[in-house]
Amino acid sequence: MEYKLTESEVRVLGSLIEKDITTPDYYPLSLNALMNACNQKSNREPVMQLDEDTVRDALEGLQQVRMAGPARGTDSRVTKYEQRLQEVFNFTRAETAVLCVLLLRGPQTPGELRGRAERMHRFETLDDVQAALQKLMQRDPPLATVLPRQPGTKESRYAHLLAGDVEADAPVQVSAAADRNWVDTDRVARLEEEVTELRRELSGVKDQLERFRRQFE
Repeated sequence: MEYKLTESEVRVLGSLIEKDITTPDYYPLSLNALMNACNQKSNREPVMQLDEDTVRDALEGLQQVRMAGPARGTDSRVTKYEQRLQEVFNFTRAETAVLCVLLLRGPQTPGELRGRAERMHRFETLDDVQAALQKLMQRDPPLATVLPRQPGTKESRYAHLLAGDVEADAPVQVSAAADRNWVDTDRVARLEEEVTELRRELSGVKDQLERFRRQFE
């Protein structure tokens, strides 16, 4: 089966994979939390502004190809969503990490992939990254490809193929300055996400206490 996800489906899928691995305590994600994850300003290229309807439509598209859907076995009053990539492809952790970073940030070199996948999987050497890329490229149909080296660059970039073929002259999307600031901004974004989730949980506890108090009035 050949895949051709839309741009919003790619962003939703990548965000679900990332949060599944990096913030398991707050996963699966509600629609609002998923929208915030998609619209992060750190670790995203390009930065997007998806609304709830677009995220919901993307989830429906991903559910049709069995890559994501409503979380199973949760007792939350709010519907939450999970990625199901493992059920479809049976990836190794290395393959999952590499594909996730490609989904979230577009074409990248093995060196960039190694650094940006650190939170999801530790690659000891660039050869380990190359091995994961080769596994993705050897799938049937291929899930990744190597792009022709651009003038003035030393390394070739790799891209995922879940959205169809990639143009060979796809521009480099990440500036050097933005990449140098990635670690700090990503840490801040994670803290902001955790604070938001804690506030949401606290609000739920307050509501429960208020209902409990009213029972004795």
